Amino acid sequence: MLMTTKLSTEQTKNNPVYRYWVLVGMVLIAGFSQGMLLPVLAVMLEGSGVSSSANGLNAAALYIGIILISPFIEKPVRKYGYKPVIIVGLVLVCFSLLLFPLWQAFWFWFALRMVVGIADNLIHFSTQVWISTTSSRKNRGRQLSLYGLAFGMGFGLGPMMTRLLEINDYLPFVIASAASVIAWVFMLFLKNEWPARDFETGSQLNTFIRYKKVLKLAWFALLPGFFFGYMEASLHGNYPVYALRMGIDIQFVTVLLLPGFVFGSLITQLPLGILSDKLGRNKVLLGLISTGLVIFFSMSFAEHIPWLLFTLFVIAGMLLGSLFSLGIAYLADLVPANLLPTGNVMTAVLFAVGSMTGPVVGGILIEVVGEGAIYYSLSAMLAAMLAAGLIFQAQLKRQARADRQAA
Repeated sequence: MLMTTKLSTEQTKNNPVYRYWVLVGMVLIAGFSQGMLLPVLAVMLEGSGVSSSANGLNAAALYIGIILISPFIEKPVRKYGYKPVIIVGLVLVCFSLLLFPLWQAFWFWFALRMVVGIADNLIHFSTQVWISTTSSRKNRGRQLSLYGLAFGMGFGLGPMMTRLLEINDYLPFVIASAASVIAWVFMLFLKNEWPARDFETGSQLNTFIRYKKVLKLAWFALLPGFFFGYMEASLHGNYPVYALRMGIDIQFVTVLLLPGFVFGSLITQLPLGILSDKLGRNKVLLGLISTGLVIFFSMSFAEHIPWLLFTLFVIAGMLLGSLFSLGIAYLADLVPANLLPTGNVMTAVLFAVGSMTGPVVGGILIEVVGEGAIYYSLSAMLAAMLAAGLIFQAQLKRQARADRQAA
């Protein structure tokens, strides 16, 4: 009864517009800190003589943190509400960022990255569910796509902080930490809210059964989350190291190539969402994956032509930068509403697994294969995704035929 009272009294006090844009700001800050840490720490570790495979392992720590907290993230949101969980995430990010430059040791950074991963997941899950449960059905897609745009924008701005290393090693971390403080100030003006009573989580039913149901209904819709994490972490965590090894100008990479990829994805986020509404999510995903495969493979031949490489990076971003949000939308098409929270948690875990394996695999390939390693890694993963998508498409057609015959 106490929870019901809190729900009815507190949730009417927030201005919906202010609440929405504050939450969008939260994910922009989280994206910025993630996008800054990957290339900045990669460059600093490379400068310290750390091998590319060890560099990739260190980058994976952030995503280990995401995985570790995922099974436990729903219960505190239900018990304490969204706001305290988000604030805890902001505080952890802020203090962790300030600690990075104090002691430049491999395992110290590994531990701090895990803490940042835990904090980022607290922020992401709470803000995503808060927006989802307070949006009407008719504008939920638009609001979540703008949420995705904010993360992409933050993630794209992050790599630009590598230029500040020439001035002072502390500067990128101080700026990112200050951004978290600003976000915290805006959060103070929001009233706490709790998930709606009909919002089901994995803790209420048998978690294993729910996961099994989601896998059976929508296993392919979970794969874009995995690949998106694999791709983002490979590009931001491995590519600066790859560029240094191959003689590509690091300023060109961090100021043009990586931001170009991210901003390319921002341009097409909404148009691709609208296109998928009209043509169907599966068709659009398969088209983007197959075209992206060709683009990434082509990069191995364009590496020493800067303008062409930049163009291919922007096109790749335009094609593949929306995979995560399209995967979430496809998941919503395939599973009933009560399984969506479980599906979102599974997508977050797979995103983390992809983000964790991408830098490790990429780091090993840089040492073993050398030239073209990053492009081949991403092309092979896209080829596997394409095969999986075709199998899933055939599975859906068989199911549709069986349903018609049964009727």
